Amino acid sequence: MTSATRLCATVVSASLLGILGACGSNERDSREADQTTPPTPPPAASASAPSHRFFVTNEMSGDMTVIDGDTHQVVTTVPLGKRPRGIQLSPDGASLFVALSGSPIAGPEDDASTRPPVDPSADGIGVVDIATLRLTRVIRGVSDPELLAISRDGRRLYIASEDTGMAVVVDVASGATIATLPVGGEPEGVGISPDGRLVYMTSEADDQVSVIDTARNEVIKQFKVGKRPRQAAFSPDGSRAYVTGEMDGTVSVVDTSSHTVTHAIRLAGELVRPMEVDVSADGRTAYVTTGRGRTLVAIDTATHQPIRAVTVGARPWGLAISPDGKTLYTANGPSNDVSIVDAESFTVVATVPAGTRPWGVLAVPQPEFVVELKPQMVSRGIRLGPSFAEDGELSSFGLLESAHGSETFGAREDGVMNFCARELGPVELRAGEIRAHEFGQLQVCTAQVGVA
Repeated sequence: MTSATRLCATVVSASLLGILGACGSNERDSREADQTTPPTPPPAASASAPSHRFFVTNEMSGDMTVIDGDTHQVVTTVPLGKRPRGIQLSPDGASLFVALSGSPIAGPEDDASTRPPVDPSADGIGVVDIATLRLTRVIRGVSDPELLAISRDGRRLYIASEDTGMAVVVDVASGATIATLPVGGEPEGVGISPDGRLVYMTSEADDQVSVIDTARNEVIKQFKVGKRPRQAAFSPDGSRAYVTGEMDGTVSVVDTSSHTVTHAIRLAGELVRPMEVDVSADGRTAYVTTGRGRTLVAIDTATHQPIRAVTVGARPWGLAISPDGKTLYTANGPSNDVSIVDAESFTVVATVPAGTRPWGVLAVPQPEFVVELKPQMVSRGIRLGPSFAEDGELSSFGLLESAHGSETFGAREDGVMNFCARELGPVELRAGEIRAHEFGQLQVCTAQVGVA
């Protein structure tokens, strides 16, 4: 059975079957005999797909919480391995890369002699398929990875190997190590410039940033920043970078043309420990989590002044901005939850339970799916609902609004070709393609579909 035929077999309404003229009577007879029906969508599911999801790595429970960005409901929990921390999305949006570590959890002042033994077999970079939400692979060979960045072509990973003091460059396809570069003691933060030419990697022990030329995979400069730098993030135009200093409460502003610090922004407040930093898409605001300070701070990048702060959960570390820039997420370790902050009002609008000791958080646009339909049919619109899996085959469900009413159908995911997944209309189906005309925020898009 072809994919297109399979979709016809999942439609169960007589009214809709009257429209699907291309699904012949033999297929209808076969369907009735096989009693094939689509999986029942979850009761709480909406007809419209969520605009985005956010993914939370939980350091102590060894898993990842997946949360719907619109409803703030937990979608699922994905087992990963020991100490998942840094998380990044591949440029094609198909995979998540998560740093896994067999080194025991320890703070900067802990006695190394009392720590549990290291488990090197647990070290690696986990690869999670976005569509199926399954761990598909672990890239080995990197000791105690903490944070990472991905090259703009998706071919290389730049990984902070905390216990070796190295930046490790890995080929994604083969898993082979391309280069190991000394970057100072306890490297942690990894930021990549918008053009992909530079990687900044912080060294907590040496209070410095190493500048890596990605064309040559060489360290071209090192410079000092605040005490115990935790993360580095570039402005959207790449002209500046922001580096958090945990132990002196600073955010260093860096001129990336000369790799020099031009300003040191000091954050006020009891126990403020700047941790992660991220910059808004318009470049006007830098957001910083403050760890033991329990706050999320907004900094005006033009004046280099903190302008707003909001109390979130206990010891916020991870930070993410929604794709539309309207919502902020903080991963709060000791309180085992995520704070959801409205960016405009700068207030906490929801708190969502996560796993044990949430560490990293990443907001990702909801994947789009190809809907394979028979040609020679015209409908008023198609809306795809939340993705789900049934025996590893069906990956989404949707609502087909035709001239004869609305019906549920199953849609197979296509990992190569994307199709507009939010709301389409009007939709014309012609020989071998779906053509969606402009509708609201949707622009014209065309996708090839299977023909039996």
